[in-house]
Amino acid sequence: MNVLERWTVDFYDFHSPPPNTEALGISAFGDLHSRATRNGARHGTPVILSPSGRPDSRLNLFFRQDRMATSQPGTWRRYAYTLVVWLDFLDAIGTAWDRATVHDVEAFKDWRITDGRNTERVRPASFDTDRAGLNSFYGWANSRFGITNPVATVRADDEATTRAYGRGRRDPLRPAGSTSRQVKWLMRDALAQWRDIGLRGYGFDGLRRAGRRVGGFNEDRDAAFVDGLYGTGLRLREWASVLDVELPGSGGERMGTAWLAAKCVKGGREGRTYWIPRQVLRSVEGYLDPLEGSRAEVISRAQREGRYDRLSGVRIVTGHEPRARRLRVVTADGPEAVALDELAPDDRRLLFRRTPQGLEPLWVWLSVNGLPKKPHSWEDTFDAANRRVAEAWLRKTDPGGRLGEEQRKQVRRECPLWVTPHMCRHSFALKWFSILSLLEERRLEGFSPDEIEVFRDQLGDIWLQLAVLLGHRHPDTTREYYLEPFTGLQVSYLMALLDDDERSGVDTLVRIFARHGGSVLGPVVAAGASR
Repeated sequence: MNVLERWTVDFYDFHSPPPNTEALGISAFGDLHSRATRNGARHGTPVILSPSGRPDSRLNLFFRQDRMATSQPGTWRRYAYTLVVWLDFLDAIGTAWDRATVHDVEAFKDWRITDGRNTERVRPASFDTDRAGLNSFYGWANSRFGITNPVATVRADDEATTRAYGRGRRDPLRPAGSTSRQVKWLMRDALAQWRDIGLRGYGFDGLRRAGRRVGGFNEDRDAAFVDGLYGTGLRLREWASVLDVELPGSGGERMGTAWLAAKCVKGGREGRTYWIPRQVLRSVEGYLDPLEGSRAEVISRAQREGRYDRLSGVRIVTGHEPRARRLRVVTADGPEAVALDELAPDDRRLLFRRTPQGLEPLWVWLSVNGLPKKPHSWEDTFDAANRRVAEAWLRKTDPGGRLGEEQRKQVRRECPLWVTPHMCRHSFALKWFSILSLLEERRLEGFSPDEIEVFRDQLGDIWLQLAVLLGHRHPDTTREYYLEPFTGLQVSYLMALLDDDERSGVDTLVRIFARHGGSVLGPVVAAGASR
């Protein structure tokens, strides 16, 4: 008998106390956390269950072997949810996953993107993620169990496939609306409008709806988080994992300097410097304010209810060494210095300090229950805000409520304003492309092509500087995936993307260059070039 309606996925949480096996009548299994660890599970490893409530050991083995076993929890989540949606689709058409065909995958593509009966259709770029996830899973299942891979994918290193499809042919399963560079970006005013409507309860008329406070006491948190993504250019997981001791103060400088720990960076190889605009720091400080910010309120409530005391694996921090980028942590053997670069997001969520009121997390972004907000849960915050914006668009489009339900759904789907976390990073990149383009235009005015080439060899071109800002290892990544479509835009148009504070900073730099005669590098640049 079915106990579930659909396939489901859960994730191992080794930071919470394990279930009481005696109360569940399964005491023979022993400690479930220890058993799961012996079976290859780590914190965050997915467990997929069928509608019967039973796991398919082959599916779950995928996340515990080979390359996937060492992947990050975010990768596990994306692949697990892709598999669950795929498995539900196969159940609906009466096919098992180990007997799926190319035609089943093509039907899945149509259902995900275009089938009007599917109320949760996705954009082509989202299906591109599904396609990659399924291809990875079936590639593993083929090598492990001999199961045919039904995902029709053109591989550059597959000579036979290249001959069959022709060099340069598009992957047959890649949606027509999907390209290798799915870049979406926002003007600053558009992001502010989305934030005000989706997170703060305003309408498209600029007025706040009476009696509505969308974000509740977390409104300051959500607004500060979104401003930070746009202002720093960090990835969602990176910005979501910062500790309060890692944030600089909002002094007189326009940009504060901070360090992004290695274990929080994509790839986790080495940390890097990043910069936080003064306005963002002030917004975050408002959220952190012990008297007026919402963070203090949720911490106080969690302390009163003993939530922090019940957490498993908590580490008590007694000090911070900013220059060495280390924390002093209490252990069973006494105090120990721990490098911030070595602390992954899951480790950071367990860092607390003792205060007269009780334990307090170092993790900046907290959920309504006072516990550290998991990075992936910010996707839900963005989704909820997008739904509110779509509802506001419907109220603007159909103020009299005359449209039928199907028409209302269509209006919501066609809402022209929506945001994803990574769009903030794209927009950050375009903003700085604007700034650097203007500076380079003024700095190189009057130089010959040969002189410009020498200048760029010495100081680096725009793409190199953007790669530093975005944390890319090579400027080609920045050029190929972020800003190539915008290189032909006029600087005057790009300047319209900047806010007043940013434009003021650019104008100041331009005046400095102007004082040096425009076509003369000046002593600062000359000194830098001679080193």
